Amino acid sequence: MRPAAILSQSIALLSFLLSALADSESLGLPGLPSKIYGVNLGSWLVLESWMLPQEWLDMGGQQCDDCSTCIATEFAFAQAFPDTVDKIFKGHWFSWFNQPDVDALADAGINTVRIPLGYWIIEALVDRKTEFYPRGGLDQLRRGLQQLHKAGIVAILDHHAVPGVQTAGQMFAGRCTNDVEFYTPYNYHRALIWTSVMTVLSHVDPAFANAVAIEAVNEPIMDATQTPGYGDFQKNFVRVVRATEFLLGVPAPGFPAIPAPANGNFTAMLPNIQTTAVFNDEVRSVLQDTVPILLKLGIFGLSRRKTPLVTKYAIAFFMDINWQHNNPANPADAQMGPQGYDNHLYYVFGGVADPNPTAYLTSICNLPRVQNDKVLGNSPLWFGEWGLPVQFETTDDFLRDWADAQKLAYSKGAGWIFWNFKIEKSELAGDMAREWSYLEGLRLGFMTKDPSKVHNESVCAPYITSAPASGA
Repeated sequence: MRPAAILSQSIALLSFLLSALADSESLGLPGLPSKIYGVNLGSWLVLESWMLPQEWLDMGGQQCDDCSTCIATEFAFAQAFPDTVDKIFKGHWFSWFNQPDVDALADAGINTVRIPLGYWIIEALVDRKTEFYPRGGLDQLRRGLQQLHKAGIVAILDHHAVPGVQTAGQMFAGRCTNDVEFYTPYNYHRALIWTSVMTVLSHVDPAFANAVAIEAVNEPIMDATQTPGYGDFQKNFVRVVRATEFLLGVPAPGFPAIPAPANGNFTAMLPNIQTTAVFNDEVRSVLQDTVPILLKLGIFGLSRRKTPLVTKYAIAFFMDINWQHNNPANPADAQMGPQGYDNHLYYVFGGVADPNPTAYLTSICNLPRVQNDKVLGNSPLWFGEWGLPVQFETTDDFLRDWADAQKLAYSKGAGWIFWNFKIEKSELAGDMAREWSYLEGLRLGFMTKDPSKVHNESVCAPYITSAPASGA
C-alpha cells in the first residue's frame, strides 16, 4: 500500500484535473487531418547517428560497422559521457529541429509530423544504475510542439524506443544491442506508464494541444514466437489510454459507461471497477504508478481539455496482422474508441521487388495493402515510414516517378509520412539526402510543392496488372 502522503496527493491531483477539465472549453483539434501529408522528425529526440554522421562525430560519438560495438547511440553516448551528455544533446535538439525547419515544413504543405520518442523522455522511468540517456527532452518536445501548433501542423507521438529495446541491432531503439528485453511484464508495464503520462499531457498540457495520436511501439519483432504477451500488451495499451481519458473526464466513443465518484477520488475508484474489462489489474497498477510521475512533472497548474486521442500501432514494414506470422496478434482486436494503423514500407532493404525500376513500379502500382488491411479491420491505415532509396543506380527522372507512384499508392489509405524531414548534408553523409530527405527531395523536384499532388497522375498506367502484386 502506498504511503498516506502519496494517496492524499493522488486524490488532490485527480480532483484538480477533473475540476479544471470540466470548467474549460475544448480548444484542441478534432484529430488527424482527413488525409495525412507528413514527415518524420527522425534523429531529433531519438538520435540515429547514420543520419547525421559528421555532427555525431563532432558531438563526440563514433562510427562503426556494428553499432553495438562503439559509441553509436544515445545509450552508449550517455554511458561514455555522463557529465556532459545533457549539455551536448541540448545543443543537438535546438540545432536539428527549430523554427526554420517548422517554417520549411509549413511552406511545403505538411500537415502532420510523426515524432519519434524514447521512453527516457519521461525521466522517472529510467533506471539510472543500468540505463543511460540524456535528460531534458520533454522541454524540447514542448518547445517543438508549440512551434508546430502555431504553424497548423498536428503531431503523432511515436513510442519509437521502448523500455528494454524492442528490436535487436537498431539505432532507432536508442541502444544498439542483441539483448532484447521489451517483451517482459516489467518493460510492458513501464511502456504503459509512459502511455498514461503521455495521454495526460496530451489532454492537459497546453503545449501538447496539437498532439492527436500516440503510437504504441515502433517496429517490434515480426515473429510472434519472440514476442510473448505482445497481443495482451496491445490491448492494455488501448485500455490505459481510454482509462486515463476516463479519469480525466474525456470518455471516448464506445467507452463503457463506468460511473466515477463525484469527488474524483482516483485511488477510491479503482477497487470499485476492478472487475471491468478496461480497469484490469495491470491497468489499475499502471494508473497508480503514473500519479507520482505526474506530480514530479508539476501537473498542477495545467488545464485544458481535448477530444479523445487517436491510438494507433506501429507495425513492422509489412503491416497487416500477418506480419506476426505465428499466432498473429491483430491490433484491431484491441480497438476501443478511435484507432488507426501504421505501415512502414522500404524497398531498399529487399524482399519486396526485384532491384530494377520496372519491378519497383509494377509492385507499388499494384500494392494491395490498404485493401487487405481493411478486410482485417486494420483501417484507417497510413504509411508512417517510406522513402525514395532504391537498390540500384537511379536517375532523377526515376526518383520523380518513384515518389509519384508511392504517394498515389499510400494515398489510397489515410495518407503518408515520409522518412525523414531532413538528412545531414556533408561530405561524410555523401548523397543520402537525395533519397532520404523530404525537404531535399522537394528542392530537387522529386516532391511536389503541394503534397496532395503528383507530377504525373498516369505514372502507374503502364504497370497496372490484372492480378494484385505480392507484398500485401
